[in-house]
Amino acid sequence: MEKERHVLVVFPHPDDEAFGVSGTIATYIKSGTPVTYACLTLGEMGRNMGNPPFTNRENLPKIRKQELQEAARILGIQDLRMLGYRDKTIEFEDEEKLTNTISSLIDELNPSLIITFYPGYSVHPDHDATGAAVVRAVEKLPAAARPKLHCVAFSNDCVEKLGEADIIRDISPVFETKLAAIKAHRSQTEQMLADMSEKLKNQDPQVLAWINNERFWTYKFTK
Repeated sequence: MEKERHVLVVFPHPDDEAFGVSGTIATYIKSGTPVTYACLTLGEMGRNMGNPPFTNRENLPKIRKQELQEAARILGIQDLRMLGYRDKTIEFEDEEKLTNTISSLIDELNPSLIITFYPGYSVHPDHDATGAAVVRAVEKLPAAARPKLHCVAFSNDCVEKLGEADIIRDISPVFETKLAAIKAHRSQTEQMLADMSEKLKNQDPQVLAWINNERFWTYKFTK
């Protein structure tokens, strides 16, 4: 893992950071690298409200905000930005305004690395729109001044279309931290982790590989 000046993570929903990159975040923070996490929404349209339901649509964003803050605390993130956009609407935001929001963060923080979703290969419209905004913001910079851009992709065709990930990071030294960050997003992950608990207990190799290996594609700019 290269030494970075500052890492900026940009995702649309609480828990996006936990599944795909929390091991990487924890590793950077342990090494003394500052990490800023910009989360665009509070995931207020999330489908999981418990079974039986433990909350309602009105209160879900309050719960998810608390979960996000707890996950950030677990990972050691001291600079958490909640940008106030609405869940499931990122694709409909004015592209220039959204790009300028990301550009302002880049200008302020001067990160040497940005982590986001790979536009077109991250399944959810909010994911793709967020990644596209980050790409546009970085693309506005002179080529020599651009931070590295590491993208998360998990669509069924991502390897076929993009090739194999050029970064596969083993985060097993911070496995427990990552698992705790996932658990912090209880409203969205409790049932999934309950279903997975026996496999975790038995050290199921597929589950361990899913948690321990974080994949990134380095975005290649064409201009």
